[in-house]
Amino acid sequence: MSYVTIVGHGAVSVVTLNRPERLNAISGDLLEDFHHALKQVNDDATVHAIVIAGEGRAFCAGDDLKEFDQQTESDASIRSHIDRIQRITRDLMFNDKPVIGAIHGFAVGGGFEWLLNCDLVVAADDLVCFFPEMAWGQFVTGGVTWLLPQAVGYQRAMELWLLGERHSAQQLHAMGIVNRVVTRELLVDTAIDLAQRVAGLSRLSVSKLKRLVNRDLSTTLAHSLDLEAEATIDAFRNPDAAQRVSAFAKRKSP
Repeated sequence: MSYVTIVGHGAVSVVTLNRPERLNAISGDLLEDFHHALKQVNDDATVHAIVIAGEGRAFCAGDDLKEFDQQTESDASIRSHIDRIQRITRDLMFNDKPVIGAIHGFAVGGGFEWLLNCDLVVAADDLVCFFPEMAWGQFVTGGVTWLLPQAVGYQRAMELWLLGERHSAQQLHAMGIVNRVVTRELLVDTAIDLAQRVAGLSRLSVSKLKRLVNRDLSTTLAHSLDLEAEATIDAFRNPDAAQRVSAFAKRKSP
């Protein structure tokens, strides 16, 4: 798993995105490695809590625009890419192990969505989150069409999606999206400490709590994931989206 690492800390496993030269942008290989890493720790009975983090200057900068042409070359490639993105949300949420996010730098698009898939979030004070999808003619994934309104309310969720404005760790904390804000240097240690506190609780009680609180995961959220997938596939097929993504990529080229 060259794009994801796993490091154990007793009953806590830290799963780290490891594509720092691309700000951990979402590629096909990263999605595969992330899925297999999450499956490994979810299947490991000695792991009671999971921390997810990102190597380098960002947690995850969203979709890798360099792969857009490859992702959209056929209906099959589009569906495969979207299905693998939605699979990560299922890996994070459709299990009974608590997931603590250690999120820093940029958490954009899919990276922001993975933050919202965590049970608890520790944010670095340099965190910047936003949804660029609407500006690119794309669509959000990760079940956030159901999760985000539950967390912040309908109008605030629509504001985050439609305007795509950048939000700091402090703003996200005020919205109730992140639980702690710490310095970058303390981020991972703080998340591990929090995860170890959770891992020290009754395994049975914690697992039942997550399943009970997320009792709608098998219905409402799962349905939202499917609807998001179809909407995203339609957006990928739209020629307007390709033009918007190409224009954005050219502006960002060195």
